Amino acid sequence: MPSELMLLRESQLSIEEDGVAVFTHQRPAARNALSMELRADYKDMLTQVASDRRVRALVLTGSGGSFCAGGDLKGRLTSTDPDFRTPDALRRRVQDGHSWIQRLHALEVPVIAAVDGPAVGAGFSIALAADFILASSRAVFCMSFVKIGLVPDLGAFHFLPRAVGLPMAKELALTARRVSATEGKQLGFVHALHEPDALLPEAMRFARRFSAGPREALGLTKTLMNKSFETSYATLAELECNAQAVASTAPYHDGAVEGFLRGEPAAYDWDRAAG
Repeated sequence: MPSELMLLRESQLSIEEDGVAVFTHQRPAARNALSMELRADYKDMLTQVASDRRVRALVLTGSGGSFCAGGDLKGRLTSTDPDFRTPDALRRRVQDGHSWIQRLHALEVPVIAAVDGPAVGAGFSIALAADFILASSRAVFCMSFVKIGLVPDLGAFHFLPRAVGLPMAKELALTARRVSATEGKQLGFVHALHEPDALLPEAMRFARRFSAGPREALGLTKTLMNKSFETSYATLAELECNAQAVASTAPYHDGAVEGFLRGEPAAYDWDRAAG
């Protein structure tokens, strides 16, 4: 059972006793389309998770057999705000999306997207912002933006080429074709496949394997890896030196060295945890 459960506007956040946080999109009737309220929920969730040192991993998931069907087109059409569809208003909404998707991508704990059903448009972008995508056999991914005359957003121009390479990223963005979970695994952006009923339990099991790990070293490693494609060697080397100085003075490192000298198994052992 969750140790804490927070109900947000169109989602819920639970924080388990083992340090795994689970953020669930709760708009099943709309296939968890990314409404303004759900966007606000992401901001609140990220503030909570980033400030809670108990959290060791974050799982993103959807309800009702969908991960996220992309932008809330119905909400755009029914808005009573006369400025809602102006170019400047749209530009500001896109900017606001970048403010929290970058926070999600940079979160200093592993983020796992458990994708069941469609991850379309912005939903695909959210999944790509995670560190690992675990998908059900019925998951479907689609950069659907050009179908409605838009360009990819919510970080897709950054995330997609890094996940699949530039030529394939162009193909997926320009054709807006559907990608099955099996093809996603072949392309490399899906980490593992599971049956729908097993997806969330397996995602939780995967996330819990990080619970015993060194929070500082894992967070710093993720941060530097995220910078690797756009940072020079010299700059990345300097960042590495600084990160190692921090990691080497964390309590986990001292305990791990003492345990090693006593012949004890490491507290964080990914292979052993898989057994």
